Amino acid sequence: MARGWESKSVEAQIESAGNKQAPIHEPERTPEQLQNLRDRENLELSRTRVQRELAASENPRYQQILRKALADLEAKLTRLEPPQRTSAAGAQ
Repeated sequence: MARGWESKSVEAQIESAGNKQAPIHEPERTPEQLQNLRDRENLELSRTRVQRELAASENPRYQQILRKALADLEAKLTRLEPPQRTSAAGAQ
């Protein structure tokens, strides 16, 4: 009985692998674009960490420092914003 279940599982895996669509290829990015993307991801991770620390902190001085750090991270993120997004947002 266990063998029957195993073969059905393998069959289902093969079938699902066959049904997967080919991945959509994104356009090639320049090294500058890749670095910009990495910087943005790092800033977003830092922002998440600071937000969690701010939510967990009970010390008012530390909260003030974290708020300043959060504002700085937000400013850096807006500077990394691609020009297309800002012009599209302004057009709406």
